[in-house]
Amino acid sequence: VQLQASGGGLVQAGGSLRLSCAVSGGIFTIGTVGWFRQAPGKEREPVAAIPWRGGIGHYVDDLKDRFTISRDNAKNMVYLQMNSLKPEDTAVYYCAADPRRRVGIWSPSNFDYWGQGTQVTVSS
Repeated sequence: VQLQASGGGLVQAGGSLRLSCAVSGGIFTIGTVGWFRQAPGKEREPVAAIPWRGGIGHYVDDLKDRFTISRDNAKNMVYLQMNSLKPEDTAVYYCAADPRRRVGIWSPSNFDYWGQGTQVTVSS
């Protein structure tokens, strides 16, 4: 399974970005796709996750009012719409896949396959 995240960039506080995650190889083995982020000097943390086939997205409580995860199985894509961005959202954002179908938010250690990350910088 290969994942490639894109769509990061520099945005002012209050702005929006949509991250994309292209998924390829071993599609039928994927159970869950998640978004994670890692700020400088901090541990990687979960943002949102969604079952690959069917089911709704789940979010870290602090982000659920501003972020939306979605998938397009026909295009093998997962998206993360981020609105009302804040400087504290600045981080490298990663998408990851897990063969197990999971409901809810899970630690990065539960995900087996990772993309390369895309930088999101929110200026104040």
